[in-house]
Amino acid sequence: MLLHVLHTTAYHYAPQVETAQHMAHLLPRSMPSQTVRNADLNITPAPAARSDHIDVFGNMRSFFSLPLAHSSLQIVASSLVDTHRSTFDPDQVAQTPTWEKVREHFVYHAGAAWDAANEYVFASPYVTPHADFAEYARASFTPQRPVLAAACDLMTRIHQEFEYASESTDINTPAREALAKRQGVCQDFAHILLCCLRTQGLAARYVSGYLLTEPPEGQERLIGSDASHAWVSLYIPDCVDDELTTHGQWFDLDPTNNRWGLNSPGEDYVTLALGRDFGDVSPVRGVIHGGASHTLEVGVTVFPIDDHLEEIEGEQPHAPKISQSNTLERLP
Repeated sequence: MLLHVLHTTAYHYAPQVETAQHMAHLLPRSMPSQTVRNADLNITPAPAARSDHIDVFGNMRSFFSLPLAHSSLQIVASSLVDTHRSTFDPDQVAQTPTWEKVREHFVYHAGAAWDAANEYVFASPYVTPHADFAEYARASFTPQRPVLAAACDLMTRIHQEFEYASESTDINTPAREALAKRQGVCQDFAHILLCCLRTQGLAARYVSGYLLTEPPEGQERLIGSDASHAWVSLYIPDCVDDELTTHGQWFDLDPTNNRWGLNSPGEDYVTLALGRDFGDVSPVRGVIHGGASHTLEVGVTVFPIDDHLEEIEGEQPHAPKISQSNTLERLP
């Protein structure tokens, strides 16, 4: 599926910002589930310096500096991504190794090879394992259950037992509080699922990206009406009985929508960045001098290329004017 993603971020400052430096994760990465055909980042005012690098997690990370006074900042990320269908047969879920064997894979043994997925087993700033998460996960991780079956069951329980409430949490709400409230947004659900999986000794990472949504029947797709999305990716080693195994497969699980798949929950998903938690993949963050207060506007549009071919070939849809601060942009 060929998808066009338009992600706009707008900050307005009062008083104006004197100087600023920013970091952005807004350019998608090519991976088994998708091929990036084109990706562009347009910044206004034009930065004095900009550099794009691959970070430690394999994401495209952009740095830019604005050593000039400005009252607004506009960042428009436009990407064309070809997503691919998963070839994993759902009937193979029961054939995945037990979760205890996968857990044992990450336990240190003398002479065993180091698997890079180990870094996703441990706590991170937004994902702090606690007995409450282990208790919640226990109903899914019964003895000798196939790891993918247990993880999918946990994902489904979060989907069914938690309320999606956009105003119930903020970026600093701990995952444990969202667990207790049984409500939150996609970022909270992803962090809760990560905490549960890591309490079981499993490797799981945070995924930021986008999901194609369909407008109501008879209505046109509204530009900027979508939102960024977040879900989780679980690692299953290729051979748990071989201590030299350092390769495996990543299965993505979206508790917000109760969907999963090999490398991606579906063709209608676009992966933007991967990390230990939200802090590693925040769309925009930075340090500013000045700008005591600010307002933020974010707009996301995802559509099949045939839907709005004229906008892609010609003038891009109007993007709101944008400003940036040291505030993290939060995913719904």
